[in-house]
Amino acid sequence: MILKDKTVIITGVGPGMGRAMALGAAAEGARVALCARSEAFLHEVLAEILRQGGRGIAIAADVTSTADCERVVKETLDALGGIDGIVNSAYFHPPWSAVESADLEDFHKAFDVNCLGALRMIRAALPAMKLKRRGSIVNVSTLATRKPVSGEGAYAIAKAALGQLTRQLALELGEFGIRVNQALMGWMMGVPLQQYFDGMPDRSSALALQAKVVARIPLGRIPADADCARVVYFLLSDYSSEMTGAALDVNGGEWVSP
Repeated sequence: MILKDKTVIITGVGPGMGRAMALGAAAEGARVALCARSEAFLHEVLAEILRQGGRGIAIAADVTSTADCERVVKETLDALGGIDGIVNSAYFHPPWSAVESADLEDFHKAFDVNCLGALRMIRAALPAMKLKRRGSIVNVSTLATRKPVSGEGAYAIAKAALGQLTRQLALELGEFGIRVNQALMGWMMGVPLQQYFDGMPDRSSALALQAKVVARIPLGRIPADADCARVVYFLLSDYSSEMTGAALDVNGGEWVSP
């Protein structure tokens, strides 16, 4: 249990990676504050955690609101004690479009959620984390910042800004014992991706796309979201105590493939 006795805030707890991280962090011993806009789904995940003997709270909040982020921190401190870690996984993915024709409002919203949303949550939690003079912040990013994908510019550009935020904060917060790292995710098998495959016009198209994706991944499989989440626990834990400003690729090696 590498997160035993730690309190962690996780934003963006949705049906895919967010849920996987929340359940896994609790199983690793963390007290988890679940944060997302969908209150009903948060309570479903929290119920799973409690059934398995874990401890946590659910807080409906929007990371584009400074007041909401401050409320998440206050409720976490009141219910669970100090804050040892933050996982920023809340995101907005605009409709696929070329950069030259994409709606600029989509760029604005992607930046507001994917980058500034993380910064709002971090700034809200910093006073409590500085008191402890230790802590770990993990920003969930994407392989698309290393390997551009046609049509995904607004999302990837906002996540690239999150990468620079990671490095900047690693420099500025090191003196307080607070580490800041990022994990770059690629294709992940879980509920959202399975629903995407299932929603394709026919099974043969879905199988063909899946085969095409797998062919680009050196490990020969689409990583499961629950397995990718383990890297996040590592970065939250004391096992990564000497790491800050790092970017770990968690994509089956796809980042090195042509």
